[in-house]
Amino acid sequence: MTTITRLFDFPYYQLEKYNLPEALVTKYGNEWVKTSTKEYLDKANAFSRGLLRMGVKKDDKIAVISSNNRTEWNIVDIGILQTGAQNVPVYPTISEEDYEYILNHCGAVYCIVSDEELYTKLMSIRHNLTGLKEIYSFNTINGCKNWSEILELGKDESNQQEVEAIKNSITEDDLATVIYTSGTTGRPKGVMLSHKNITSDVLMSAERVPFEAGKFRALSFLPVCHIYERMILYLYQYYGVSIYFAESIEKVSDNIKEATPDVITAVPRLLEKVYDKIIAKGSDLTGIKKALFFWAVEVGLKYEPYGANGPIYAAKLWLARKLIFSKWKAGLGGRLGLMVSGSAAIQPRLARVFAAAGIPVMEGYGLTETSPVIAVNDERNGGFRIGTVGRPLKGVEVKIAQDGEILCKGPNVMMGYFKDEEKTNEVIIDGYFHTGDIGEIDKDGFLKITDRKKEMFKTSGGKYIAPQLIENAMKQSRFIEQIMVIGDGEKMPAAFIQPDFEFVKHWAERKGINYGSTNEDLINNPDVVKRIGEEVEGINKKFGHWEQVKKFELTPKPWSVDEGEMTPTLKLKRKAIKEKYQALYDKIYRSA
Repeated sequence: MTTITRLFDFPYYQLEKYNLPEALVTKYGNEWVKTSTKEYLDKANAFSRGLLRMGVKKDDKIAVISSNNRTEWNIVDIGILQTGAQNVPVYPTISEEDYEYILNHCGAVYCIVSDEELYTKLMSIRHNLTGLKEIYSFNTINGCKNWSEILELGKDESNQQEVEAIKNSITEDDLATVIYTSGTTGRPKGVMLSHKNITSDVLMSAERVPFEAGKFRALSFLPVCHIYERMILYLYQYYGVSIYFAESIEKVSDNIKEATPDVITAVPRLLEKVYDKIIAKGSDLTGIKKALFFWAVEVGLKYEPYGANGPIYAAKLWLARKLIFSKWKAGLGGRLGLMVSGSAAIQPRLARVFAAAGIPVMEGYGLTETSPVIAVNDERNGGFRIGTVGRPLKGVEVKIAQDGEILCKGPNVMMGYFKDEEKTNEVIIDGYFHTGDIGEIDKDGFLKITDRKKEMFKTSGGKYIAPQLIENAMKQSRFIEQIMVIGDGEKMPAAFIQPDFEFVKHWAERKGINYGSTNEDLINNPDVVKRIGEEVEGINKKFGHWEQVKKFELTPKPWSVDEGEMTPTLKLKRKAIKEKYQALYDKIYRSA
């Protein structure tokens, strides 16, 4: 049996142990097309042979940018890794400027895109990509080479021995991938992960997931360019789980019904959407049906694991499951019994209600730099505690620094940041990775995240937001004196904006706009709001879609040190500002 030490060992292990007829399944048009484990490996080997014939060498970088998860991505991933080159996955929604920086910084020799929109984006900066030899695509695009040409080039098996020799020379300590993650400095940082970093994380996580080996089916839809979903795909391969790829995030609810998965990975934002949709359907009911529905929800919101609520609650839960929650499960394909959530904190109420419905959400925690899992809940053996991210994996050491920061040491901690020793040394000290998150470990060993050490935050979709970057760009507008980007744990970034009152008044007078007599009148004037909105919209274009400020509210008074909104060095006191404008915050996020 194959011993797993490199990432490309996973499909070979699957072939020997499970040999699935449907290892990878992607929907093209109306048809789900199945790829067996053997076909997966045959194509990966053909791809490796083709790359070698194109002159790809050890440590070359090949960028892969895909708008959706699909069979091709996985074939290409294994095909690249077997040549000793590195797969550099890139987010499909970032700006052209970031594409240019990443592809030049990593020195990508080839780039593979999924579709025409991404190809057009790349072609707009093609002249600045100095080391890039060629672009290939998964979809058929006029004027663009297709990835099938590389497969065709590798059809002749005469150089397979060369592939085998290279594979045998690759060790667990070799670099496998460079994953670019947003940094507060404005430039993405390239996280270097070795084969050992990721394989160790997969194997340590494997004992935390209750998969029925060789029999489960998963639906994959979170971006595979992020290490979270990518690591999960290797984990699925290890357990012989058939992987169905959703067409898009928008079509997940349809695809769940079609693919009937046993397991999905999710982010809190998606769970919030599912829950909101279920509640909306319940609200449309009438009479006794509606009363029963919301009675069941109330029961669900009180859920505690392991029968902690006692026998009377257990009887209510049994009834709620029979009458109401069984329908929730049917709406999610009928087989779904496990959701794994990461990337941001899940609201405890959602963890309770889904667990009560028999679809428990196992929340975990980690970072790109830790491959990613550091800790994760497990319903078995008392390993599930709502409001925590579970116990650290066996083999990962977690300790809390004096200032409360979570430190982590283990085989999953990155090799470092690509071409940036200084930043690497700032976060890895004495072998411990400094996460930038504040937390605590309770007496039973469960890890709880309590705060962010850095000002960076994540939306409920799991996307990092570096507020200072956005704020500094927005403040270049003459209309904006101060701005605070908000949205930690929410579905989107938004902002409080304190206008430059003097400038805005002059502008209004020039335009013949009657703005009243007070600042309050000014910020409520529709022409003023519209004009500042245009400024925000223009500056938004400099940022990736997920970073863009989607809503804002104007504040009526200048922020000052005296009023407690700013420090003596004129830094924003974020907590104080948020508290002061809680009503505006609620207007942005809690209004329909």
